[in-house]
Amino acid sequence: MTIRFSRNLTRRRFLSTAAAAGAGVIAMPYLSRAADRPVITHGVQSGDVGVDGGVVWARADRPAQMMVEVATTESFKDAHTLPPITALPESDFTAKMLLENLPSGQDIFYRVRFRDLAHIDIVGEPVVGRFRTAPSDRRDVSFVWGGDVAGQGWGINPDDGGMITFAAMKKHAPDFLLHSGDTIYADGVIPSEVKLPDGKIWKNVTIPEKAKVAETLDEYRAAHKYNFLDNNVRAFNAEVPIFVQWDDHEVTNNWSLSKQLPAAYKERDITVLAARAAKAFHEMYPMRESIVEPGRVYRTLSYGPHLDVFMLDERSYRGPNGPNLQEQYGPDAYFIGPDQMAWLKRALLNSRATWKVIASDMPLSLIVYDDAANKKGSEAFAQGDGPARGRELEIADILRFIKTAGIVNTVWLTADVHYAAAHYYNPNKAQFQEFDPFWEFVSGPLHAGTFGPNELDNTFGPEVKFIKAPGEGNQNLPPSAGMQFFGHVKIDGKSGQMTVSLRDRVDAELWAITLDPKPV
Repeated sequence: MTIRFSRNLTRRRFLSTAAAAGAGVIAMPYLSRAADRPVITHGVQSGDVGVDGGVVWARADRPAQMMVEVATTESFKDAHTLPPITALPESDFTAKMLLENLPSGQDIFYRVRFRDLAHIDIVGEPVVGRFRTAPSDRRDVSFVWGGDVAGQGWGINPDDGGMITFAAMKKHAPDFLLHSGDTIYADGVIPSEVKLPDGKIWKNVTIPEKAKVAETLDEYRAAHKYNFLDNNVRAFNAEVPIFVQWDDHEVTNNWSLSKQLPAAYKERDITVLAARAAKAFHEMYPMRESIVEPGRVYRTLSYGPHLDVFMLDERSYRGPNGPNLQEQYGPDAYFIGPDQMAWLKRALLNSRATWKVIASDMPLSLIVYDDAANKKGSEAFAQGDGPARGRELEIADILRFIKTAGIVNTVWLTADVHYAAAHYYNPNKAQFQEFDPFWEFVSGPLHAGTFGPNELDNTFGPEVKFIKAPGEGNQNLPPSAGMQFFGHVKIDGKSGQMTVSLRDRVDAELWAITLDPKPV
């Protein structure tokens, strides 16, 4: 029997309905030999959680059926079982299940196990996860954000505690993680050892696939699975849902359709690499899938009356990287692209949430060169000081639209540059002035080399209110240097105030800014 929840189902009704239908706990015979049972290889994850459900994910070690039990209590006494779904080699034995019609504002516990596809009486041990559905009322909301994981050769070092930023984020019991991209470094080798400037040795956990740049589908998959080897990451994933987007390193550094690949690549077609990388990315994260455009990354995620999150994709639709300084806007200058721009405008206009968080995988006004050594080519929005041109015309367009449409309480969150900053955008100090003031907050890296600071472009008048970067001549600091950062956002349910803070990997607060909302 399948139990479906109505959107307005209360926890009490959920419990009574489940009890009336029977507990639905999976009762399967077990074989005595543990080695014969399917194994969950990389923990469990949840993601794209909304007011009435979310997506759960797991990976098996063989062809199997994923079986999921759902409950509103940790004891699973009110559990019900969902129909199983298959995990096949075509998806690297990963499986994602959309849980729907759950009660809002509720802690949801899920229990996942796999049964062998060829021998359905062989069932593996369960792994438990949890998430909290978005509220339908104006309760407090909190989330963390950041990006950049396992970059520049800094992998999992057990002697350093592993990826401990994830443990620090978990302490806050956030409603979700907004992952701003560079979830992996597919183009980055992870060696067994790295000698530090002080003579100490950084020792990485290694896998064969990370001894070279990722080119095959299995190598891209392995780069994601590498991160899941970390105990901190798996523990975090089991309790905190992820809202994920991608940036460049899921494919290769600074990629666009014009990318000239380095000699390390035997596969010379960037479109082939991007296709393999996209398949691996979507297999490895619990994202809701688009029927209109399979593989779409941009989407709206609503988390109650106080918060809508607009996840952007600044990779899939961009034109070629290059000088890109033309005054007229056209395909060569696309960064977001016309279809995504139209979606963003509609979504912002239709939003009734107190806060509209625009999740950008790149900052708006920090210059990122495609050819960093020679300071040539534009990898980012910023084109240098002066009036809006090229890719900046998209930002000018959306900022003008937000102002003229009377959309209030927009905040931009991003990562990418491997240091932390708070930027206040002031039209009175900008070259392009047709916008209302707003904040952009930059976080990360979560676990990668620390760099920066980058040059700032004055087109949209950003003022640096805070910056935490190693400084010129002191680049690519390891995680052990302590300059790993994550952002923490809290929205007060009663007042609607948003407090944005920056914290380091041991959870020390570096700064906090409180924003008062304008009436919606």
